Amino acid sequence: MGLLTKKDASLILDPLADNNPITIQVLGICSALAITAELEASIVMAIAVIFVLGVGNVVISLMRNIIPSKIRIIVQLIVVATLVIVVDQVLKAYAYQLSKTLGAFVGLIITNCIIMGRFEAFALGNGPWKSFLDGIGNALGYGVILIIVGFFRELLGSGTLLGFPVLGDPIAKTGLYAFGYENNGFMIIPPAALIVVGIIIWVQRSKNPALVEEN
Repeated sequence: MGLLTKKDASLILDPLADNNPITIQVLGICSALAITAELEASIVMAIAVIFVLGVGNVVISLMRNIIPSKIRIIVQLIVVATLVIVVDQVLKAYAYQLSKTLGAFVGLIITNCIIMGRFEAFALGNGPWKSFLDGIGNALGYGVILIIVGFFRELLGSGTLLGFPVLGDPIAKTGLYAFGYENNGFMIIPPAALIVVGIIIWVQRSKNPALVEEN
């Protein structure tokens, strides 16, 4: 028997597609709108959430039998706030400019409904290993969407990826790129993220009709 059973594997794989936190559960939309204008910021936010949710789920699971039900939300907030502070300090120490770009959005991980939802719905009722897999799976599902949105928004909005020109070198700083492409400023503003997410949702439902809600 491998390290992961089929049920364990589903905890990781399901949130990547048919139970994705953003496109299916419609959670964590705010960060998808706010920080995905640049691919680098999207990747860092995804990594941050993977760390916070993976470790946080394990901590809550280990404490689940000793947390009084009346203060469980407070305890969950303390756990996630501590982990977010760790992430914030690491970014300030090793990627200060990026931490300035992300700004308050790193702190807002504390209120990310995906994280609090997994603490409440899964970690409080399952063991550490399954809670870890659930946290990693949901964070990966969240991160994949962020990275896809960030990829297309930066590529089409700035003509770059990770800050490097992709569609050609800018001509005399006019924003006009080789291959006849001109930067689409609309892709940089937050509503563009909704359009990209909407296209992803449409593709998912086209491939899996079971996801389509019946009227």
